[in-house]
Amino acid sequence: MKNIYVGNLSYQLSEDELRDAFAEFGEVSSVRIIKDRYTDRSKGFGFVEMPVDSEAEAAIQSLNGQDLKGRSLRVNEARPRDDFRPRREFS
Repeated sequence: MKNIYVGNLSYQLSEDELRDAFAEFGEVSSVRIIKDRYTDRSKGFGFVEMPVDSEAEAAIQSLNGQDLKGRSLRVNEARPRDDFRPRREFS
């Protein structure tokens, strides 16, 4: 299972449109566009999970730098999330 980072997304791009772009290369298990929790507006990046490594690699190689809805995508394998991330304190 490969977790793929997709950056520089158009703010109007839907998760279904992103899924369709990756589905051309194989099976897609999940798609998640990260949104601002207060405005529900896209933050311009997301993650796609593909279960077959060779299909995921083909998608990364082909889609990185490609134009989707007027934006040049940045696509690479996602780095593991740090286990220790300080929580923000609001006073």
